[in-house]
Amino acid sequence: MPSFDIVSKTDIQTLDNAINVAKREILNRYDFHGSKSTIELDKKTMTISILTEDDMRLESIIDAIRSRMIKQKLSPQCLDEGKEIIGSGMMVKKDIVVKQGIDKETARKINKDIKDSKLKVQPQIMDDQIRVTAKKIDDLQSIIALVSRANYELPLQFVNMK
Repeated sequence: MPSFDIVSKTDIQTLDNAINVAKREILNRYDFHGSKSTIELDKKTMTISILTEDDMRLESIIDAIRSRMIKQKLSPQCLDEGKEIIGSGMMVKKDIVVKQGIDKETARKINKDIKDSKLKVQPQIMDDQIRVTAKKIDDLQSIIALVSRANYELPLQFVNMK
């Protein structure tokens, strides 16, 4: 029986490239001349740490990261921005978590939407992904179109089409 998986994964190397280009862009901007701003990506915990002087510069850095991600064909929806932490010496620190995988609540929404479509498919939640099986490939393509149109606030990919 044909099947495919719905996943939400971010390519670490592409994200690293986007952040490195954003770093270079920030360092070359005039309004950041003499700034003590730093941007670091921790690949193990999947967090982006930003340290800068004020909120205006913080927003400029985040906008630069988002624009670089879009140019690298990564969705900025995978960024989970927390709140700013005021550091010592008038510095502002922000940690942005990069979401990987589909959380349980979103998986249930996707599963419910697939079942409500009345197509003859069987969705299964498997850890951080959803496997959809059907007898016809046309039904699977209809499900891909259905899930693509809906907004789940996560970048979704469709892989392992068999």
